[in-house]
Amino acid sequence: MLGVGSISIGLEPMEARTAEALPNDNGWQYEPKWDGFRCLAFRSGEDLELRAKSGKSLSRYFPDIVSALNALAPSRFVLDGELAIPVGDTLSFDALQMRLHPAESRVRKLAAETPAIMIVFDCLMEGQGVSLVDAPLTERRAALEDFFAALDDRGPLRLTPYTRDVSEAQRWLGRVGGSLDGVIAKRLSGPYRPGERDMIKVKQLRTADCVVGGFRYESGSRQLGSLLLGLYDDAGKLDHVGFTSGLSDAERPDLTRRLEALIAAPGFTGDAPGGPSRWSTERTSEWQPLRPELVVEVRYDHVTGKRFRHGTKLMRWRPDKAPRQCTFAQLERPLRPGKLVGEILSAG
Repeated sequence: MLGVGSISIGLEPMEARTAEALPNDNGWQYEPKWDGFRCLAFRSGEDLELRAKSGKSLSRYFPDIVSALNALAPSRFVLDGELAIPVGDTLSFDALQMRLHPAESRVRKLAAETPAIMIVFDCLMEGQGVSLVDAPLTERRAALEDFFAALDDRGPLRLTPYTRDVSEAQRWLGRVGGSLDGVIAKRLSGPYRPGERDMIKVKQLRTADCVVGGFRYESGSRQLGSLLLGLYDDAGKLDHVGFTSGLSDAERPDLTRRLEALIAAPGFTGDAPGGPSRWSTERTSEWQPLRPELVVEVRYDHVTGKRFRHGTKLMRWRPDKAPRQCTFAQLERPLRPGKLVGEILSAG
């Protein structure tokens, strides 16, 4: 499968640049940024391919989506959206990550137990076979709504809500957490720009005070590379929740000596750091445990499964904070079903 009509299967998705605030002049459409895997779905007759933002195929990991999209009446389309897995009354990123398993039998078992959905927010080609890549967003959104309206059974497809009222978008942003990762702003008159950061992404950033439970050296060096962060659970155990780096070269030598003086096992008494993950294979798996005496304030954007999803930004040291005060109670609580999440999970 090389593509659908004039659209190559190698088409890169349009991306977003990060901003601190939503644009509030005229001419914008605002959409929820869902907590899932970005995905382009290409269908041409019996051929269907799911492509990740990286360009890699997702088809083998989501056979439930492939089968369901192949069963739709339209035999030709290119849709842009987010793969997600509903678990209870929210969307589970952990369940998505579990799908990236090398064993086909395991993937199919998970697909049967926790089927995925695809939350669609753009249409690059629909049934008539005409490319909409160069069309403005207003035309593409109208085509997407027509595409959904014509379906007798939407299967796993969900149509994302939107607003063109910045006040409403600000209210969404205030409810970020759990299933919502932020708000995306798109130009109403803008075409689809493959591979370009032509959208605007705003996240609700938060801070937390964390215990420095360990550290890693820089690769190939005896200088400090990153701090390993911990929070105390209800049982009083210190769980590893993420890392922070971004330390200046000027402060590394003194800070390295300061931390080396605190090296003592076990560091983390609950969940401890593991080896390199599939997403971050360059970090060494070796780490040094510390006595839980130091506290830092870090900024984070999202929590998944009691871990910071991404690296955090070191804001300041907190010598005034007792390590035992650093608990999970600081972190965001998952959203209960609200207007946005409820619309998506109940739609069919």
